[in-house]
Amino acid sequence: MLSEDLKRRATIVAKQAAEHADSVDREARFPLEAFKAARQERLLSILVPSSLGGDGASIADVADICYLLARECAAVGMIFAMHQIMVAILVRHGEQSIWHRQLLRDLALAQLLLASSTTEGQGGGDLRTSVAPIERHGTRLSFVKEATVVSYGAEADAIVTTARRAPDAAPTDQVLLAALKSDYRLERTVEWETLGMRGTCSAGFRLTVSAAADQLLPEPYATIQAHTMMPVAHLTWSAVWCGIAAAAVDRARRFVRAAARRSGGQLPPGAVHLTRATMSLRTLQSMIVAALGQFQTIASAGAQLEALDFQNTMNLLKVSASETAIATVLDCLNACGLAGYRNKGEFSISRQLRDILSSAIMINNERILANTTGASMLLATPSTLRA
Repeated sequence: MLSEDLKRRATIVAKQAAEHADSVDREARFPLEAFKAARQERLLSILVPSSLGGDGASIADVADICYLLARECAAVGMIFAMHQIMVAILVRHGEQSIWHRQLLRDLALAQLLLASSTTEGQGGGDLRTSVAPIERHGTRLSFVKEATVVSYGAEADAIVTTARRAPDAAPTDQVLLAALKSDYRLERTVEWETLGMRGTCSAGFRLTVSAAADQLLPEPYATIQAHTMMPVAHLTWSAVWCGIAAAAVDRARRFVRAAARRSGGQLPPGAVHLTRATMSLRTLQSMIVAALGQFQTIASAGAQLEALDFQNTMNLLKVSASETAIATVLDCLNACGLAGYRNKGEFSISRQLRDILSSAIMINNERILANTTGASMLLATPSTLRA
């Protein structure tokens, strides 16, 4: 549960997100107002240890805030989630690096916004391969990357990006580098004109980087991806999708209540869909809470985060959460009928539906299922219900 202080600060940001959500969606613009408030409330550094100027918050705290923000504006919730995934990586894998510890101090002091660049060229959502190789120049390095998606890249203060370790390295031999705004140049190559999640401004860029070798994370990307990037991404993204679904349920509930008042207490035909949406939302919330508990237990115990069972659980959380969230919002649309189908109005589900449809496409569910099928064949079926 969020502390009263974190909840108060997050609520201030959520109010700004709510006030400007429609214009952010309509204009496909970065949610400036919400992130101005996030900086003022020092929300961008909550994961940074207190010794480095942050709050020392947990991933569960981040997930709670993602949920709270996404109920008001999906783009704000998703940008906050993506930023915190990068912060979690720096905290968990840059502890032994003087350069990255200083970056965390600077982040807390100046409330820097971190973006990521992990998709590239024809590989699309395959985060475990890189095309662009690093070229070494003494203590410096450089590379040019065709980054097909860099969410809010033009607004970020730094980008955490993957690259191939060397020109003769295999595509799967990857490193992760934190580049400050002064270290890179962005040239837009793909515009962002989409159905939903319009405020994430996830355009494509040619990313040209020239940085110090010290800016490379000391651990291999394969370890970082398995231990932190994938599980934290799937946990926080799921919290965002849950927030979007909760917003749709709120609207559907208000619609059913209003319709019942107008008809002398008789429930409208679509009320059954509200019941189904409410139950699926609770299932989704329970799913995320259980996964957060499992992640926290395994991570704090220093257990094997690369174990097949844990990796499968975190991967399939993403698939299950996205599918459940989509089903929940569709039920809300059916509960509201034409009022929900309209683009405007108190009971419109339009924005929530368009935003939630992105959940199955972000790191495509089919790709995840295909990649986990082999691992699933190696796992034993539990012998008892509570095994």
